[in-house]
Amino acid sequence: MSAEPLLANAPWLTAGGTGRVLRLLGANGEEARVVGGAVRNALLGLSPGDIDIATTALPDEVMRRAKAAGIKSVPTGIDHGTVTLVIDGHPYEVTTLREDTETFGRKAKVAFGRDWVKDAERRDFTMNGLSVDAGGVVHDYVGGIADARARRVRFIGDPGQRIAEDYLRILRFFRIHAAFGAGEPDRDGYLACIRARAGLANLSAERVRMEMLKLLVAGGASAAVLAMAEGGLLQALTGGVVYTGPLSAMIAIERELGLTASSTRRLAALTVAVTEDAKRIAARLRLSNSETKALDSMGHRWWRLAAKNEPKARRLLYRLGAERYQERVLLAWARAGGDVGSSRWRALAELPQRWTAPKFPLKAADFIARGMAEGPALGHVLTLAEDAWLAADFPLEQAALAAIADQAAARVRRDERT
Repeated sequence: MSAEPLLANAPWLTAGGTGRVLRLLGANGEEARVVGGAVRNALLGLSPGDIDIATTALPDEVMRRAKAAGIKSVPTGIDHGTVTLVIDGHPYEVTTLREDTETFGRKAKVAFGRDWVKDAERRDFTMNGLSVDAGGVVHDYVGGIADARARRVRFIGDPGQRIAEDYLRILRFFRIHAAFGAGEPDRDGYLACIRARAGLANLSAERVRMEMLKLLVAGGASAAVLAMAEGGLLQALTGGVVYTGPLSAMIAIERELGLTASSTRRLAALTVAVTEDAKRIAARLRLSNSETKALDSMGHRWWRLAAKNEPKARRLLYRLGAERYQERVLLAWARAGGDVGSSRWRALAELPQRWTAPKFPLKAADFIARGMAEGPALGHVLTLAEDAWLAADFPLEQAALAAIADQAAARVRRDERT
């Protein structure tokens, strides 16, 4: 066991709601500490992020103290000892110390206790098993400080046992390594994940989606996903072929263009070659409607972009809008090899920054004035005119627009006579 005053000058620990909760639950015979990811992040010089607090106080006592202090409490997971305290609109998740009495994955039976060691030992990774008290003393019962400093993601205790308790820990192993690890994944943990990969079938699509989308935007996503693929872990999740090369290319392209990492773009690069892939992965991971539409759009004939010049690209930009256009270009670029030095692909990708599509200037009234009656024919002539306007590269001169309108109206009348 190690205890060091490593975070003595951490304002986030003593000020605001965190300090208030620690003082409230750390008095009169009880103790409270910040646990998990916030401690890990602080040791690594990162923002603490979400702050979770553990306490020896039982849930009823947590709520009693909160009420006496005028703090709102919500029993968000009271069967497992979790109460959420809301201070100035910010939630703080507080959980009573626990130890597993029986483990059935996420349905583990727990007993409340006062033993910080046992509470730490039931967590997943050593760097997540740390806790820090209000004085800034970091308590380490599992070797987490050394592992955090070495950026080594290691299961607490036997990796196989930890995974059997919750198979989502397979994905978390790679996600935490991608975000905070360095070098190759811990060998014992990696081999345990491979041995237990059949257990991935027991996970809900929603939980897999959450971990995969977080993993894909982590700093080490490319190497972590490649390790998963080499270990035979990805096919069980995606139900199809995966493309690690285009994923690496997409990540490089995003960085070259200064784009914020996008889990949707990266998921498309990894899994989508045609629109059927998009539909499969959307169903497999139960993606949101917006995510599904994005993948479907990216997968729609992206290969045609390889032959497009700028006039043709402008027409596609007009049809798709800036966001959908850029997503499809980036997927095509990644699948073409992702050469970040390609001036041609870069020009296509940055077209929305150089050019804004004008609105189609012809209206129904222009055709009514030419003798067209309202009805289906009017919608047809507008579509024909818009197609002709795009083919002519978006002219705005009145003479050109009049010629397009006349030709479209004449064609509809001719079709009606035949």
